[in-house]
Amino acid sequence: MDKKMNILMFSGEYDKALAGLILANSAKEMNMDVSIFFAFWGLLLIRKPNGAREENKSTYEKLFANMTPKNIEGLPLSKMNFAGLGKKMLLEMMEENHAPTLTDFLKGALNKGIKMQACKLSCEIMGFSQEELLDQVEIVTAQEYLKDALEADIQLFI
Repeated sequence: MDKKMNILMFSGEYDKALAGLILANSAKEMNMDVSIFFAFWGLLLIRKPNGAREENKSTYEKLFANMTPKNIEGLPLSKMNFAGLGKKMLLEMMEENHAPTLTDFLKGALNKGIKMQACKLSCEIMGFSQEELLDQVEIVTAQEYLKDALEADIQLFI
């Protein structure tokens, strides 16, 4: 693979995550090497569905786990969410146009072998353990991410 794309996925919003995963899948289909580094709210995309655990968590970590969406389809829109009504409209429009869902794009990325990395410090701060993340996700340091990003031809922050 001659070209490489690196995405730092900071957002935990449905539409931004959708854009990032569409670009990642498209780049991989163009034979690019693709890696995604998930930090802070972006970690919500790679958490196992209903995988939040409460044992060995602080009170804040337990509250956080219970206040965040339990799977990626529960993520809100970045704009015009309107207590979920805007997202419902977007999903209906996507269905009318036979567009894949966010889950479909995530599964596609995993099946294509896109490298998925979680920020170690973000995981520690937000209380995510390796067991709560999708099996294909590796927890790495910010320095490891930066080494990967320095080698990329395309770098995106979403």
